[in-house]
Amino acid sequence: MKAGSSIINTTSVNAYKGNAKLLDYTSTKGAIVAFTRGLALQQVERGIRVNGVAPGPIWTPLIPASFTEEETAQFGNQVPMKRAGQPIEVAPCFVFLACNHCSSYITGQVLHPNGGTIVNG
Repeated sequence: MKAGSSIINTTSVNAYKGNAKLLDYTSTKGAIVAFTRGLALQQVERGIRVNGVAPGPIWTPLIPASFTEEETAQFGNQVPMKRAGQPIEVAPCFVFLACNHCSSYITGQVLHPNGGTIVNG
């Protein structure tokens, strides 16, 4: 990759909060956060930025296809905004991080479009 390039990894709010029912998913998303930070430090001298996006509950076709009717009805209610996000509400995070004009001073960071869930780390 050439200088000015941007790598954007997708992680999850679960990497920060944990999720007892999704232990494998949660742990791999946590690993992506650590990978993002390490890769950012490795690539910064080459002029390559590495960041991540950690969405909260986002409504996709996967939700009704893999959740029970009750789980689908409650999906997203646990966040402060009391609703699931839409893909269009997450996409701008990727566009922002990909844009060298807008985010050239950002590397090793994770954006959190998650309906108001406070995360640290």
